[in-house]
Amino acid sequence: MRIFVPKETTPGETRVPLVPETTAKLCKLGAELVVEAGLGLGCGYEDNAYQKAGAVLTTSPDENWAQADFILGLRKPQITNVAKMKAGSCYAGFTDPFTDFSLIDAFVTQRVSVIALEMLPRTTLAQKMDALSSQANLSGYVAVILAAERADHVLPMMMTPAGTLRPSKVFVIGCGVAGLQAVATAKRLGARVEAFDTRREVEEQVHSLGAKFVKADLGETASTKDGYAQALTPEQQEKQREAMAKVLAESNIVITTAQVFGRKAPVIVTEEMVKSMRPGSVIVDTAIETGGNVEVSRRGEEIEVQGVRVIALENLPGRVPVHASQMYSANLGNLVEHFWDKTAKAFTLTLDDEIMQGCLIVHEGQIRSERIKNARESAQ
Repeated sequence: MRIFVPKETTPGETRVPLVPETTAKLCKLGAELVVEAGLGLGCGYEDNAYQKAGAVLTTSPDENWAQADFILGLRKPQITNVAKMKAGSCYAGFTDPFTDFSLIDAFVTQRVSVIALEMLPRTTLAQKMDALSSQANLSGYVAVILAAERADHVLPMMMTPAGTLRPSKVFVIGCGVAGLQAVATAKRLGARVEAFDTRREVEEQVHSLGAKFVKADLGETASTKDGYAQALTPEQQEKQREAMAKVLAESNIVITTAQVFGRKAPVIVTEEMVKSMRPGSVIVDTAIETGGNVEVSRRGEEIEVQGVRVIALENLPGRVPVHASQMYSANLGNLVEHFWDKTAKAFTLTLDDEIMQGCLIVHEGQIRSERIKNARESAQ
């Protein structure tokens, strides 16, 4: 089986889909692994490191898009490249399946099978492949580091000859993977941390990290079977904003990470709430790539609103590309290894497998995911 790994072409992308360590792992399985020249340069991995790991280097990506049995990527591929793929081949990576329906159509037309890493079920067995969580983890970390650098306060309490400096107040909204990492990072830096989530079951996790959980009576709320927060009603959203308003106004740093799987991120922090904060405060909107949690956020920009800095930069994991790439590559390698047939020395699409049922969204010219079908119908 020929596996091809092309260079990332998305402007500003610093991460790479495969590192030499995972390359060696896949080659030992018996894969014929071909990587595009320059694949790892964004993270300091020279071409010869991939060759030493057992991969074949190519300077003819078009040819390999057309001949490969399996293509491993990070960002969604360009439609022009999908059009080169042969029928029966497979693509694995992030594919933005809930919004980029033209890309899904291109895969269907080419009869290319698609493994969307966003769709991996959150089960114990699939955890080692969960690239969405591994990247979200880094996003939460980077958000706090960015905020700490931009803020006009130090984060920890300090005893100085000039007196005691009080710790900064950090408020984290959304306690999924990114949010809990933000809580943990802010605590390690010495801040006083409070956190909020619509799912009451995460309260214990917040407390275990040494932070205070902000409570709000929202009535009945629930999580999906994969642990994601479900969308709130307009009435619940208003109660949520009321509960957060006072905490937010007293905070030096606010990190928003709230997302609803497969849907636009909810707007939680209004312009009025931003203006209630003290000048010099910082908000980092980590949900900006799915619409953003802050009403005034501008995708890819840092702006000031009455002295409050609102940061809505994209691809936060890409700011720590070495570790982000190592984690993503390991997730991808674990996926391939899990479904690898050692006898045939090939990746197998085991259709009755629970993991494959969740993430194989296109196969044999058909969209398999009901979630994506429903999203498509809603968008029309």
